[in-house]
Amino acid sequence: MVRSLSLVVALAFVCYAVPVSANDRHAGYYYPKPVTTEAYRSRTRTLPDASRQARVAFVTSITNSMVKNSSYPPQFAMYSKGSRQQKLIIVGLRDDAYNTIFRARALLAQLTAVARTTRLVREQMKPSHLTFLDFLNLMGFEQLTVSDGKEFSHQITIR
Repeated sequence: MVRSLSLVVALAFVCYAVPVSANDRHAGYYYPKPVTTEAYRSRTRTLPDASRQARVAFVTSITNSMVKNSSYPPQFAMYSKGSRQQKLIIVGLRDDAYNTIFRARALLAQLTAVARTTRLVREQMKPSHLTFLDFLNLMGFEQLTVSDGKEFSHQITIR
């Protein structure tokens, strides 16, 4: 009986610790399995010179812009993953933030404004009508996941 119970507990732990999907090895490690998903058809085409290095520079530029312009600790972490850094992940660093699809979309609206101020965007494109998701597509990102880092994740496939 004790052996069977131990086996069940061990199996449950292994199943919980394994990434949820073969297609998304980051779910269950960097963020919980997405609660909601959507596909976004961008109004832009990926830039011909979009590269792994360009995506890393884009994330670094936005992160630096937000850290330099605030005396408060960051509200979220932003980083790229994937073999070509083609997946952007944003995880909230405090409780009760980015835990609904509406808060996730509000964050994306805020990031649209931040992205428009980066030198990379100002110098290379006309940003007035583009959204954050359009900027991601320009840079060659294929997926965005926004999570509260606890229970909620929203994942967007960018086309």
